[in-house]
Amino acid sequence: MIGAVFPLVRPLLHRLDAERAHDLTIRGLQLLPAGGPRGDDPCLAVDILGRRFPNPVGLAAGFDKGARVPDALLRLGFGFVEVGGVVPRPQPGNPKPRVFRLAADRAVINRYGLNSEGLDVVAARLRARAGRPGLVGVNIGANKDSLDRLADYAACTAALAPHVAFVTVNVSSPNTPGLRDLQGETFLDELLARVVEARDTAGSGAAILLKIAPDMALDALDSICATALRRGVQALVVSNTTVARPETLREKALATETGGLSGQPLFVPATRMLAQTWLRVGGSIPLVGVGGVDSAETAWAKVRAGASLVQLYSALVYEGPGLVGRIKAGLADRVRAEGGRSISAFVGRDARTLAGG
Repeated sequence: MIGAVFPLVRPLLHRLDAERAHDLTIRGLQLLPAGGPRGDDPCLAVDILGRRFPNPVGLAAGFDKGARVPDALLRLGFGFVEVGGVVPRPQPGNPKPRVFRLAADRAVINRYGLNSEGLDVVAARLRARAGRPGLVGVNIGANKDSLDRLADYAACTAALAPHVAFVTVNVSSPNTPGLRDLQGETFLDELLARVVEARDTAGSGAAILLKIAPDMALDALDSICATALRRGVQALVVSNTTVARPETLREKALATETGGLSGQPLFVPATRMLAQTWLRVGGSIPLVGVGGVDSAETAWAKVRAGASLVQLYSALVYEGPGLVGRIKAGLADRVRAEGGRSISAFVGRDARTLAGG
């Protein structure tokens, strides 16, 4: 029902400032009645991270930063939802305006700067949903003015891991000064050690995921993959937004805005990085493909590049929640058309080709 209404509501939402429209969307989801989508096609089920995902289509971090509506989002048909990013102390993020629609490019630029209500608020909301069905993970970061960023990540992990299926360590946001420096081998090694220790001390079974940037050189990717495997990271999320600005962007004025670019223009570089990552980890740990997923075709390409799961966010701005069902139906059709019984059988089949595309 909500998917059918979106084409009528979209013109109204797009007349508003993008952040205001997003806030109204969250409020609308809080009013969504109970109930959910029909069961998923069995061929879409994915067994990884010690859990069964009913389908591989997830919501990326950044949409529900405060964990206000994870259950409403699951009822839209997502196989899993990632809330956050969350930092220990509340912080407002960067000055407004800080998010921009590039409509002609089906893209978004944001420089939110990890605005967060803080660890205590989000932990209380996640604790309150204990026992409810559905897989929810959380994306964590560090306060902008933190004197000990490693401690920030450990604190978030200790408080949140007992209440979620997975914790995603975000070292790749372009909007927090110095954060991407934590992708360096020495810092990353200590960071992951601290996060895994915090998870284990909390007695949680949550998986630890690492989210990386699409803009790194391949030798840096080599180091990240080796460090992640050594430290027991259970999946890599590829990738965050990009600081690059392709010459093909049509919204030339908006393209000059500072921040991370997401949406259609991110698909090619993010999918190339995904395939390159698959070639390095070779199925030893699963990958989550993010960046430019806006159709069954782009989601299928992510799977063939190496993704066991995919995530989307920016495409919802233009396509609305009905997109989730269309992607799932298209993926099931692809699996059956190619004679498969499970989507997992197709993971990484085109990685070598897409790595150089």
